[in-house]
Amino acid sequence: MDRVPDPIETSTPPTRRGRTWAALAAAAVAAASLSLAGLTTDRADAAGTDTVRPAGRAAAADVPKHAVTGYWQNFNNGATVQKLSDVSDQYDIIAVAFADATSTPGAVSFSLDSSGLGGYTEDQFKADIKAKQADGKKVIVSVGGANGTVSVNDDTSAQAFADSVHALMETYGFDGVDIDLENGLNSTYMSKALQTLGQEAGSGLVVTMAPQTVDMQSPANEYFKTALNIKDILTVVNMQYYNSGSMLGCDGQVYSQGTVDFLTSLACIQLENGLAPSQVGLGLPASGSAAGGGYVDPGVVNNALDCLTKGTGCGSFKPDRTYPDLRGAMTWSTNWDATAGSAWSDSVGAHVHALP
Repeated sequence: MDRVPDPIETSTPPTRRGRTWAALAAAAVAAASLSLAGLTTDRADAAGTDTVRPAGRAAAADVPKHAVTGYWQNFNNGATVQKLSDVSDQYDIIAVAFADATSTPGAVSFSLDSSGLGGYTEDQFKADIKAKQADGKKVIVSVGGANGTVSVNDDTSAQAFADSVHALMETYGFDGVDIDLENGLNSTYMSKALQTLGQEAGSGLVVTMAPQTVDMQSPANEYFKTALNIKDILTVVNMQYYNSGSMLGCDGQVYSQGTVDFLTSLACIQLENGLAPSQVGLGLPASGSAAGGGYVDPGVVNNALDCLTKGTGCGSFKPDRTYPDLRGAMTWSTNWDATAGSAWSDSVGAHVHALP
């Protein structure tokens, strides 16, 4: 996720972390061509419905079966400036963006940008978190973003990550953490960090992830491995289906961003390779201004949700089976959604909550 708007799409694809979309796609095709032929299926039953939820904690149980996640911006980048209390009730999980790295490897901190948010105070912020929670919402802190670099690559930094996130949960009342690291991730030690956080925070912990498309092309990728390693405490993976370019779908075909086929065929990779449907969500921009590419009309998001959960609304790609327990959808951001008159949350939010 970007703290400043991504450049608007031009004839030369915008870069992301110094690489062009074309380079990302080429890298994904090269890597995934080695693995897609051997994609494994993790099916709960022969009838094609996954009804078994991840074992372990009960935390995900009090997140709605079908949930909408939205990122709330702790900065002003031209989108509508909001207090947490201004966020639409359609959002079930609100990810506060972002916690930042400190001088201690692995550790993160968070500071409310009161000046950028029109004098919004920490006391008001904490009170708004409690109010959202009283309404049944989850408020979590997101780590990373496009500009955020947090290195968790050994036991010491893994412990520092867990301890610092838990301290933020204690200070602000956050329900958990979102992993939005776009500058590299070590699956061994990030998994250790999150499992340690689970032990520290207890059964109420909410853990979400927002990988880029290239990070979830194969179960051999570090992000994908992390998600699988923490299945027992993982709430949902909301992959970013934007700022991507073309990627391989689970059928080995190349699909372009901005289409229903892109959403359904890439979600299929996660759904058929170890994640429960309740741990998979679709991440999209709230408006054309919120990303450099990949925005789709909310109706396209709804079609993709229907395709995956009910087998209707599909494009040329249609999954072999349906996933009625699919968690839902995510957007960047609640602020850009508000700028566009809440069109995304009004449409997608209502649709998600009406899923089977």
